[in-house]
Amino acid sequence: MRYAYYPGCTAHGSSLEYDMSTRAVARILDIELEEIPDWICCGATSGHMTNEMLGLALPAVSLLNARSADCPVVTACAECFNRLKTTNYEARNKPGVKDELERIVGKRYEGDVEVRHILQVIAQDIGLDTLKAKVTKDLNGLRVASYYGCLLVRPPDVMQFDDPEEPTMMDVMVDAIGGFAVDWPHKVDCCGASLTISRTDIVYKMCERILRGAKAAGAEVIIAACPVCQPNLDLRQAAVEKITRERLHIPVLYFTQLLGLALGANAKELGLTKLRTDARPLLKEKGLI
Repeated sequence: MRYAYYPGCTAHGSSLEYDMSTRAVARILDIELEEIPDWICCGATSGHMTNEMLGLALPAVSLLNARSADCPVVTACAECFNRLKTTNYEARNKPGVKDELERIVGKRYEGDVEVRHILQVIAQDIGLDTLKAKVTKDLNGLRVASYYGCLLVRPPDVMQFDDPEEPTMMDVMVDAIGGFAVDWPHKVDCCGASLTISRTDIVYKMCERILRGAKAAGAEVIIAACPVCQPNLDLRQAAVEKITRERLHIPVLYFTQLLGLALGANAKELGLTKLRTDARPLLKEKGLI
């Protein structure tokens, strides 16, 4: 299967391990990722807050550049996924948007380039049966809290991804590779997103709620599909522990890192050393590394 890959800005910096693990999983599952030529930033999170049309024009440029690949676009970043899907939705449904986009970017865009998230590609396009057949290391019942965050599922009319309140796509994947997806109430709660820079006090409270919720549900790890959610829950965890004077210590992995282990990828190519809350002792205990 071939896809035009939109890595997004964080894949080359703060979430390098997400890009590494996405590419590793893609290789094992025979997913061909052809990076979109001359892709540019999608504008998340500040672009669309500064100017609505700017927030649509930036993704439109990359979607237009993806046309030459003649295949669906795929991204691993939940924020990029949201902005690309929003541009498609607005171009198809909001009067005047196509004309204004053409004026800004110099080309007509009809909102017709299909956009997929890598989780959709793995769970739906590849399928669970194929995924199970590729597993080389069962997760041995590892208890996992699947954290989707806000932007994969909302707004539902635009994203058309999964149930906006009770998504299950990651959960069924976890069960398929030998883990146990815990039932917990915070899987689509906001982590604070870009407030991590301007209002860390708010982010600490929001992350505390999510981390406590995962622990209360008996999760041993959290998996995420967003390069803003994962750093908030991982990098801010020590500060939350200091504020609450409570040891939480729950590793937060990208879902592709956990999946990659089950598929036989090694810890180095999955970027596991980049996690602030070290998952390696637990993963060694489970026989995954």
